[in-house]
Amino acid sequence: QVQLVESGGGLVQAGGSLRLSCVASGRTFSSRTMGWFRQVPGKEREFVAAVTSTGLNTYYADSVKGRFTISRDNAKNTVYLRMNSLKSEDTAVYYCALGNSFVSFVRQAREYDYWGQGTQVTVSS
Repeated sequence: QVQLVESGGGLVQAGGSLRLSCVASGRTFSSRTMGWFRQVPGKEREFVAAVTSTGLNTYYADSVKGRFTISRDNAKNTVYLRMNSLKSEDTAVYYCALGNSFVSFVRQAREYDYWGQGTQVTVSS
């Protein structure tokens, strides 16, 4: 069983920055793609970013490209999401997710087996 625990969310002014962290339990972390998704009430969960197991390949939603950076530290079983130049539309609950054993479509939530409990990010304008 894998557990994912996010931290680092909070309230920030527009233009500010935050760094989210997600620590994973278990032995599968280093072999899996990791993703970040976000959700606002009444809307579907939205892909934000993903990183492959080695960290060599990263993927971003167009809405965050150039502002957010995903990275991972396999020695610490941790994936990060650095968020710069935050906008009010970035306000959401952010979830980290552990990909299944062979992720084909990193932007699809169905490709991820385990999810964290979420951390709230609120950007004030």
